[in-house]
Formats: sequence, C-alpha cells, structure tokens
Amino acid sequence: MIHSFGISHVGRVRKNNEDCHREDPELGLYLVADGMGGALAGERASQLTAETIEAEIRASGPEAGPEDLERAVRAANKTVRNEARTHSQYAGMGTTIVAVLLRHGKAFAANVGDSRLYRMRGGSLECITSDHSWVNEVGRNIGLSEEELKTHAYRNMLTRAIGADDEVEGELLEVGFAPGDTLLLSTDGLHGVIEESQIAAILTASASLPDLGQALVDSVLESGAPDNVTAVLISTDPN
Repeated sequence: MIHSFGISHVGRVRKNNEDCHREDPELGLYLVADGMGGALAGERASQLTAETIEAEIRASGPEAGPEDLERAVRAANKTVRNEARTHSQYAGMGTTIVAVLLRHGKAFAANVGDSRLYRMRGGSLECITSDHSWVNEVGRNIGLSEEELKTHAYRNMLTRAIGADDEVEGELLEVGFAPGDTLLLSTDGLHGVIEESQIAAILTASASLPDLGQALVDSVLESGAPDNVTAVLISTDPN
C-alpha cells in the first residue's frame, strides 16, 4: 500500500507562494516545483510544469514508464518557454522540478534544478538527486568551503531549470523503493534552511505522513522560513 501527503507554506518572508506540488496515486505520479521569475511568473511556471507533466503521463496510459516521464519534462519546458514568449509579464520565468513515477514496485525520478529527492531507509536519510546549481557543480569543484558557499554571490544560481533554454537536460534515475521506505520530495525552502540531520530526526518519528509533513514545515518556520517551503512524502507499508 502506497501512502502520500503534500504540504506547502508561503514562509515568513515571501508574500506569494511560487511552489507547486502534486500527488496523484492513480497515475503513480508525485512532484514538487519551485518557480522563479517573481510574483505571478514563478507561480505560473511551476503550475504549468506540474499540469503539463501530469497531462503527459496521463496521456501515456497506465504503462507509462521512465521514458514517458523524461518526455513529459521536456514537454513542460516547451510549454513554459512558449508561455513566456507569448506573454510579456512571464518573460524570464522558470522553475525547478523533481518528479517521481511509481511503477511495478520501482520508483523513477526526474530532476531539473535544486529541488531534491530523499529516501529514508532504516533510519538513514540519503539524498538521491544532485543539485543543478553553481554551488554543487562549480563551487565545490574549485575547493570552496561549505561556509564560503553559504555566503557566495552565486549561491542561489541554478545551472539548469525548466524554461531557461529551448532544450532542457534533466536527470533521470531509478530509485530503490522497498517496503518501509519513505521518499521525500522537497524545494530548497526546506532542505536549504534546516540541516539534513534535522530532516532525518523528524522522519524517524513514529507518526502519520501528515504529521511528519507538518513537523518539517514547523521546523522551517522556527528557523525563519525565508522562502516558500514545500514537501511531498511517499511511503510504503513495511512487510
């Protein structure tokens, strides 16, 4: 049995929520998107991306697989680019995306940007995706310390995003998802604010997914919540 729960909060600083999330057990599709471009543009980019991916997977039918998820991400990129071209108020908009498709006991994940997929297994938290960001792809490779990266001028710069270019190169992964595992999809308003050790401590609690999701958001709010925060949790019953 698959269980899921999604939660989003505007945070303590932002006036609008540019994040978007979906949980569709019928399709086996779960995602979070973190829009950018300011005000309505960021909201529109994340919403369009979620709607397009959901529609593409639905159109692919019950046997939709990882190649369909990959194609859906590319379709979302085209949709966002076209919307930005035809509506001047959306110029420059974009979004991150991390999406999970559950099929026949397997989980397939697609990622563009710095929203993340984590897996909680046996009390251990593992980050499955890699951030498409200047910090991760450049800053660490040139030897900057974690403290230096936290204050660097490029710390919020993405190297890939839906809507940034005519073509998008996402990351497609097959993820082990065994009975008793919990998957967490999160925007950087969550994992960029609280430490992974805090996330792990919350997810090890014996509680329902709604309670765990609320605890994650509450922890971010207690830490100031400078950004929108969104999380989707997926779990399977243990054997």
